[in-house]
Amino acid sequence: MTSSTSSKRNLANREKRRWQLFKKKEDALRDQLEALILQMYKSNIFYSEAVREFKKRFILTVLQENNGNQCRAARQLGMHRNTLSRTISELKIDIRQLRAGVKRPPRSARPAVYDKKAVR
Repeated sequence: MTSSTSSKRNLANREKRRWQLFKKKEDALRDQLEALILQMYKSNIFYSEAVREFKKRFILTVLQENNGNQCRAARQLGMHRNTLSRTISELKIDIRQLRAGVKRPPRSARPAVYDKKAVR
């Protein structure tokens, strides 16, 4: 057996183990979601309220992971930045809390950037 055959077999085994781990996590997540749905149903929560709360929590989580950066969050969510901005407004999410007070420094404090065109 050649080393390339052995490498291919090792790679295939690693991929198989990774897939099995993914399936276990997926099954656990599905079980948690089904339990949550049953709990919400038994609590007489309307579908529209459940969807709204899910959207809000999901978007908040992604925004927190991106420190309130809507462009990066929108990219990770697979939506346009304007759609995310509109959804944030509709769900009344306050993103100021997520930004942790990080602001762009004023122009006077930024390093000077020179034009790409050479001065003649």
